Amino acid sequence: QVQLVESGGGLVQPGGSLRLSCAASGSISSFDMGWFRQAPGKQRESVATITAGGRSDYADSVKGRFTISTDNAKNTVYLQMNSLKPEDTAVYYCNAHRLRWGLENYWGQGTQVTVSS
Repeated sequence: QVQLVESGGGLVQPGGSLRLSCAASGSISSFDMGWFRQAPGKQRESVATITAGGRSDYADSVKGRFTISTDNAKNTVYLQMNSLKPEDTAVYYCNAHRLRWGLENYWGQGTQVTVSS
């Protein structure tokens, strides 16, 4: 069992930046990690993912603006968000998953990001 705790959300003006952190209770080195978001009335969507091998992928809507990274020594995954837009407003969730003896899939509780002037 892995617990994930997100932090770093808040209110920011359009064009601003935030860095989200997701601290895991154990090692994440064998997990694929991801950030997802859910806006009111919308389905949860993938924002950025990074495999255990370090390959990252991004939703088209955030390419060039967001960067996902991991610090395995700290068991933490980050999402650096630059040039934020009002449409980035959502609850952001951290995810860890791996397929070992079955699928292990863990979610954090979410952190609110609001982009508004």
